[in-house]
Amino acid sequence: MKSPNLMLDAIGTTIFTVMSALATQHGAINLGQGFPDTDGPQDVIDAAAAALRDGRNQYPPLTGVAELREAVAAANHRFYGITVDPATEVVVTSGATEAITASLMALLNPGDEAVLIEPLYDTYLPVVRMLGATARLVRLNPPDWQLPRAELEAAFGPKTKLLLLNSPMNPTGKVFSADDLAFIAALLTRHDCYAVCDEVYEHLIFDGLKHTPLMSLPGMRERCLRIGSAGKTFSLTGWKIGYVTAPARLATLVARAHQNLTFTTPPNLQRAVAIGLAKDDAYFAAMGTDLAAKRDILAAGLRDIGFIVLPSSGSYFITTDFTPLGFEGDDVAFCRHITEHAGVAAIPVSAFYPADAPTHYARFAFCKRETVLREAIDRLSRHFAARQAAE
Repeated sequence: MKSPNLMLDAIGTTIFTVMSALATQHGAINLGQGFPDTDGPQDVIDAAAAALRDGRNQYPPLTGVAELREAVAAANHRFYGITVDPATEVVVTSGATEAITASLMALLNPGDEAVLIEPLYDTYLPVVRMLGATARLVRLNPPDWQLPRAELEAAFGPKTKLLLLNSPMNPTGKVFSADDLAFIAALLTRHDCYAVCDEVYEHLIFDGLKHTPLMSLPGMRERCLRIGSAGKTFSLTGWKIGYVTAPARLATLVARAHQNLTFTTPPNLQRAVAIGLAKDDAYFAAMGTDLAAKRDILAAGLRDIGFIVLPSSGSYFITTDFTPLGFEGDDVAFCRHITEHAGVAAIPVSAFYPADAPTHYARFAFCKRETVLREAIDRLSRHFAARQAAE
């Protein structure tokens, strides 16, 4: 029998699925996969339930219902001063992962090159390769995750079509600075390239920082595709509602890719998200404040246990160095160990690198109830105290 798609066969099951299944098997607190353990705003959920009963349950428009496209356009202007035509410059997708895939499909041809920044979300590289393009990888290094400008500049060349930029960044929690963004914008202009901007954590940002879309910088409006996520913004990750903002000529291509991936997205959820995007400023401000408090609880607890906790300015995640704990094994073994023996699941950071990864970092999600975070800290504390006493 002839082989199936060898590239897909080589990808394997995502680490998030593996660790979540292991957490379930061992009754562990899941601080691995990035999803909240409480539902999002009740008014948004109620709107989705009501929309199921209003007789509009057939195929919605390919690019999304008008209410949501208009709400995305309004949010772009409200938060960032970006003027968007909802009829031609917004495409609603079945989640941000699909939005990323559709955006890459819209831009990449076989033989093109895409610049990707490590550590990276695990869907980026497989999609680039499946489209016949070549990835040029540029690595940020812990503990400060500074952008290596010389290396980034060297990654661009005559075949470069795009840069894929994730800010706030998963798994590092890095928020790219104004200087970083200006440097990136200059590279895109010089090399006549595009940017696919994964901004799903745009409202999950801490310590007084503000999110600045690359699209909002001078000269970037026609070069950027900006991706948002209702799942992250409203703590409703299972809804899988994403949206792409792009110049009309590129949005048309994203829509054609979307047509051949999922075609459309549940209309009741779309209309509910439109209501969510119109919520007052206090809602969006509170998201960052509440998450920062949870980050601080988890970070303090992990430091007390002995972890080195790296800074996180946005997203759901903190990265930790477990070297001081004296564990003999790599990050995959460490995350399996604490899931099975301490009852707390985390994600090995090596999963965010295709090769030559650091092997002593673990990523923890803090988008959980405070009581859950404190219980996770207690479990880890008891476990490592017992290990130390036994040595």
